[in-house]
Amino acid sequence: MIDGAPAGVREDTAARVARRTEQRRRQIALLAEPGGIARADEPVRVATRIDRLSHHYRDIHPIDPAALTAADPAAVTAAVAVLERIIQTNDLLPVGYLEGGAAAARAVGRVVVRDERGRLDGYGTGSLVCPELLLTNHHVLGDAGTAGRSSIEFDYQDGVDGSPRPLQAFPLDPGRFFFADRELDFALVAVKAAPGELARFGFNRLVAPEGKAIVGDFVTIIQHPGGEKKQVALRENRIVDVLESFLHYQTDTEPGSSGSPVFNDQWELVALHHAAVPAPEHDEFGGFINEGVRISRLLDVLRRQPFPPEQRALLDRLLAERMPLPSAPPASTAPSAPPASTNGSMNGSLSRPAEPALGQAPLTLTLTAPVTVHLAGPIAVDGPSMAVPEAIQIDPDYSGRRGYDPDFLPGGHRVALPTLPPDLLSLAAVSRQPGDGQSHVLNYHHFSVVMNRQRRLAFFTAVNIDGPTSLRIRRDPDRWIFDPRLPDSQQTGEDVYRDNPLDRGHLVRRLDPAWGASLAVAKSGNDDTFHFTNCTPQHKDFNQNQTTWAGLEDYILDNADNRDLKVSVFTGPVLAADDDPYRGVQLPRQYWKIVVMVKHDGGLSATGYLLSQDHLIDGLEAVPGEFSYGAYKTYQVPIRRIEDLTRLSFGTLADADPLARMEVATTAREITHLRQLTL
Repeated sequence: MIDGAPAGVREDTAARVARRTEQRRRQIALLAEPGGIARADEPVRVATRIDRLSHHYRDIHPIDPAALTAADPAAVTAAVAVLERIIQTNDLLPVGYLEGGAAAARAVGRVVVRDERGRLDGYGTGSLVCPELLLTNHHVLGDAGTAGRSSIEFDYQDGVDGSPRPLQAFPLDPGRFFFADRELDFALVAVKAAPGELARFGFNRLVAPEGKAIVGDFVTIIQHPGGEKKQVALRENRIVDVLESFLHYQTDTEPGSSGSPVFNDQWELVALHHAAVPAPEHDEFGGFINEGVRISRLLDVLRRQPFPPEQRALLDRLLAERMPLPSAPPASTAPSAPPASTNGSMNGSLSRPAEPALGQAPLTLTLTAPVTVHLAGPIAVDGPSMAVPEAIQIDPDYSGRRGYDPDFLPGGHRVALPTLPPDLLSLAAVSRQPGDGQSHVLNYHHFSVVMNRQRRLAFFTAVNIDGPTSLRIRRDPDRWIFDPRLPDSQQTGEDVYRDNPLDRGHLVRRLDPAWGASLAVAKSGNDDTFHFTNCTPQHKDFNQNQTTWAGLEDYILDNADNRDLKVSVFTGPVLAADDDPYRGVQLPRQYWKIVVMVKHDGGLSATGYLLSQDHLIDGLEAVPGEFSYGAYKTYQVPIRRIEDLTRLSFGTLADADPLARMEVATTAREITHLRQLTL
């Protein structure tokens, strides 16, 4: 039936549906063919969908999109096997699907719209998408005035016994937050409720990455059709076309369904339903095509808006929050090849895939000790990934950041932060918002930084890396910020990097702290690395060259992820007194790194590394705008050597350094291949 969308919305939708008639017919015909589900959509989109499914199902492996584009038989066969098993063509679903649906449905309510005189003007559907914000259509709540007169009603539905459940109604609060976009037909508004009052309803998190839906995917829509009690258009509703900003699908909707959330089988919100229009050429769909706004596109609009600080903070919660989920069963109890029913994921919460992400190759190292290592450091180059980027969003509340954990490694091995001698400690920047720990230690999500306020660079960084829960988050356009806990004058900001070949080099690599129980947690760690406190000026060739530290780091990171290691890493510049000045900052010529992990025999391994960009920055001030290029090398060095260079103390870590135990005195070992590492 035609949705309650206004004439203008229906006309625009009808025009899009008409323009895509022939392509939609071809796609629907392909879906009816054996293996057609892997060919009905673009190869890259199909590969992205499989990559995202690999986050939900541990036995699914990403597929190279280039191989799908080239119609490689092995890639196509693998894609068909995944999509037919997970997306399926019948109605057999794991029971976890029902549990996910029950959780998703709690956050969906009936929007009661009233006119200027307070009279009932109509109904819509809306869903909580964070603890305090409700998402619906622009044509349901077109302005703040309408929103201020309207309300949301939860639990307008029958219980298991058929009797009505107690209705819970809340007024809307556009004064706190309201935004509506006519073109994409969505509105986001705050709900007025006492603290914690909405918690029982949960929320359906908005997830930006693509890969949530392709042609052939089934969707489920939770709605209040005609303003009636909550109903579900169950899964036998198929996506038949994917446009730039919209999805087209078959389903049963009525007036009042406007603003309904559209879910995939993993209960990720993929679209916001807004219209249904006649499509006489599709009698098999009852002669109608439905359209929903893609979630990734409306999030793009929200991120571009210049909201005032109070509203931006609320929006940041929408972009970072996750709904608590039941704990997954322990890995030891899981079958070796989990069936589709093992996902249990919804609202953007992901479980880590068992295998590397698309494009990553497992790497086996032949080393002195049977362990794998994760090098992390001042390299901004990212490894391959099919995860789609989300904009950098940094939580303005720093009180919840716990920072580096000295008790992170297994086996009772405590690895404390390095200590500064008294004269260097007096140069450490002191936080204006000290917490329970040391005032000169700046804590972030999964890592900490100690700054030298005179050099405006870090003395050192310390990060914990958790292989079992690490997630690949593809890099979005950078958005570096000053840490508000320090004066800007004690940090190196954008002026140093403008109009020259200097890169903003991460000390804590952005992927290192990107781990945790959910995508939101991992992304918080990723985004925190874009503080200027974690940045150091590095020549672009040093920062991006794949033959030295950058290449080592990427390859070994992949291997550490695959081996599910826990690793602690310390990194920093060698702050030498004779470093050359440039735009008020002395540019470090060398960087050091110490990697700490537990070997298979339970013993501790701590190894040190040194890399120099001395020849690259030589003569920078002498010839403005030009840089010299020269050779530079990566070395494995004794931890004692790093202590001498930096005057930092790493406690007993030198005792766990294999170079310190060698019979022949070793000051440095050049590393040109991974097999040369000594652990």
